[in-house]
Amino acid sequence: MDDTRSLPLTDLSQEERSFRELVRDFAESRVRPLVRSMDQESRIPRELIDACFELGVMGVEIPEAQGGAGATFFMSVLAVEELARVDPSLAVLVDVQNTLVNNALLRWASEEQKARYFPLLATRWVGAYALSEAGSGSDAFALACRARDCGSHWELTGRKLWITNAAEAELFIVMANLDPAKGYKGITSFLVERGFPGFTVGKKEDKLGIRASSTCELILDACRVPKENLLGEPGKGYRIAIETLNEGRIGIGAQMVGLARGAFELALRHSQEREQFGKPIAEFQAVQFLMAELATEIEAARLLTYNAARLRDVRLPFVKEAAMAKLYASRAAEQVASKAIEVHGGYGFTREYPVEKYFRDQKVGQIYEGTTNMQLLVIAKQIYGRL
Repeated sequence: MDDTRSLPLTDLSQEERSFRELVRDFAESRVRPLVRSMDQESRIPRELIDACFELGVMGVEIPEAQGGAGATFFMSVLAVEELARVDPSLAVLVDVQNTLVNNALLRWASEEQKARYFPLLATRWVGAYALSEAGSGSDAFALACRARDCGSHWELTGRKLWITNAAEAELFIVMANLDPAKGYKGITSFLVERGFPGFTVGKKEDKLGIRASSTCELILDACRVPKENLLGEPGKGYRIAIETLNEGRIGIGAQMVGLARGAFELALRHSQEREQFGKPIAEFQAVQFLMAELATEIEAARLLTYNAARLRDVRLPFVKEAAMAKLYASRAAEQVASKAIEVHGGYGFTREYPVEKYFRDQKVGQIYEGTTNMQLLVIAKQIYGRL
């Protein structure tokens, strides 16, 4: 049952290399000086978000005619990886914008909706994706949020939890059940603007990691949504959710690869500077072997992530590969971030050294866009389904 597909992975085109270098330079010059203050203040400055729009990383796949870069999904993955190497919080803001919001509109929005929202999403509007609720996490379709057809408009009532980008977003893709009697086949997607009547962004969560990234509750109290803001067809929201999250997992894989690289680079430098017993600890074989193991983990995670992104771009099946990428990359990030702290010794356990932040930031990689157990379930279904 070997169905390995051969595609170029680490061989980047000149355009891809140039784009990666552009994002890397931006991350070093504009983001790195702000990382500590953003973490302490639990916010991303609007000026930095605006700079991301100017750089072109907020609308990677949006057509050029509508203000975007007109590039590939793979290039959005490169952007997320390079940003996460410096700050995973900013990386996830860019990730959600591209792999969830823009991606869903590219596939499911009407031409009128694209013409209305893409110029905004490419230049100044942050987007958010609202699926999760208090009673629907891994069981994503146990939605309590309800939609009602009021003839001239839709009415949405319910609460959403743990919504990334909520504090900054102007446009939300909201999932609600239009016909609960049909179960998950009643789930429908709506495009909800921040200013719609009955819509409120609620409490901002005080989190362990990616603290600068906003995670908030949404409150829909008879929220009035225009008829033309239905995304896709009534009752097709479950399909939009599934297919969008499959691609979102690749973005999280990229975030975890970048995070692991950032932690590894700090450990590598510290091992060459820190001396014990009269020589740098990098000269001890135990440290060398540890760093070799971590480098291998990062490369394996990166190849899995790139492979899934390449498959998606050429329209080949990628569901299993996306789940594998997220599963492995999130585990690799945990391992690398943890061992990077050990390489730093006592210094690594203090907030004076940035390596502890990577350790806090990595944990969510095993939770959002589907927990580790959900990735294993997806992989198992894929491999057994092909026997």
